Amino acid sequence: MLSRRPFIAAALVAATAMLAAASASAAPPVRLPDDMSMGSPKAKIEVIEYASLSCPHCAHFNETIFPVLKAKYIDTGKVRYTLKEMLTQPATVAAAGFLMARCAGPDKYFKVVDEVFRSQPRWQTGSIKPILEEIGAANGVDAAKFAACLQDQAAIDAVTARAQRASEQDGVDSTPTLFINGQRVADIPQTPADLDAAIAAATKRGGR
Repeated sequence: MLSRRPFIAAALVAATAMLAAASASAAPPVRLPDDMSMGSPKAKIEVIEYASLSCPHCAHFNETIFPVLKAKYIDTGKVRYTLKEMLTQPATVAAAGFLMARCAGPDKYFKVVDEVFRSQPRWQTGSIKPILEEIGAANGVDAAKFAACLQDQAAIDAVTARAQRASEQDGVDSTPTLFINGQRVADIPQTPADLDAAIAAATKRGGR
């Protein structure tokens, strides 16, 4: 759908292929300056999610669990949340969504991410590009800026590098993957009660 805009370098394909080769012995992940975060920096609980905008399981988590995480824990200052960007197939769509979210700016990044996730059911009925353009326009990224975002080589290299870092350095091989205070959550929460239990376990282990 984005073939007319040659914004995906060969490294992007390599980044997605490396998901299967991720190291299970990687050190616990840390929040880095180019990651996007929300919540109080003083929060005692740190939640790091690895997600791809083209991942249906990530979209389900975003719709059913993340609103609870945000309202109950992030907005109340209990949790500092960080999103680690990954690129699952179709990688071009995931990359385009993240590029657009970053072009919208830090204040709108998570709003754009949420809207891209929620648009996934619409992808089955036609071209994805107009849907992404629509989301961009609603968040200050008009058609010209959207096109420029997809052709920004520095931004393309950066999103590719973040995806590679997630697989090669952090050892993450699937999405969504959740870490709470540096410990990987074995089973992604499916209900608010599951989330509460995971947060409680992290709290019991101690702060970050």
